[in-house]
Amino acid sequence: MPLALELAVQDPAGMRIAREAGAARVELTQALSLGGLTPSQATIELTREAAGESGPQVHALVRSRAGDFHYDDDEIALMVRDVRLALAAGAHGVVVGCQDADGTLNRDGLARLVDAAAGAPVTLHRVMDTTPDPVASLRIARDLGIGRVLTSGGASRAIDGLDVLRALVAEAAGDIDVMAGSGITASDVAAIAATGVDAVHFSAKRSVVSRGTVRMGSASDGVGGYEVTDRDAALAVVAALAPISA
Repeated sequence: MPLALELAVQDPAGMRIAREAGAARVELTQALSLGGLTPSQATIELTREAAGESGPQVHALVRSRAGDFHYDDDEIALMVRDVRLALAAGAHGVVVGCQDADGTLNRDGLARLVDAAAGAPVTLHRVMDTTPDPVASLRIARDLGIGRVLTSGGASRAIDGLDVLRALVAEAAGDIDVMAGSGITASDVAAIAATGVDAVHFSAKRSVVSRGTVRMGSASDGVGGYEVTDRDAALAVVAALAPISA
């Protein structure tokens, strides 16, 4: 099977770049600088429109806040409802995750999120990279009927998690897709693809400096800024994979 590409985007403009790059899917989010948060329903609708009839699928990230993935009951309930709303707005699938206080995956919380998806494709996000044993986390995801895991192999960047990525591919044995992601660039994507993963996830983002002069929020850097999908960076990753896909 050819290697699938997934581009993390925040808006219809990012979707148009994903279409040009030949991506199979986009992970639609907002606030990429925070690791991604749940996009609005309008963002989902407009991004789905930008995809057209034959464009990439839209898989919406459902994450209620920044920070860790240990959520209380209210936060789980919010994400359950956001899963339903994202699918109602036109998302093809959702990207979710949650863990217990000891760092292991929260089976009950994940089961509720999978049930809310009502048969739509579900991806487990990089919460698995923060668990004590990513391979054990993959087994849990598979048992819950999750179809895909997004992982860096337990490292901050996927290029530094190659051994774990290989172990995950071996454990998956084709029963659940392993998608490598985090910090992937044109210079390292070939080595990551060589682990045997089913897909590669990348954001190809660049920062835009704010024109403001007043600091907005405790998390802002200086007077702040934002990130957008960079067309040239996205196409460079695709070009680096061309010899592998040929």
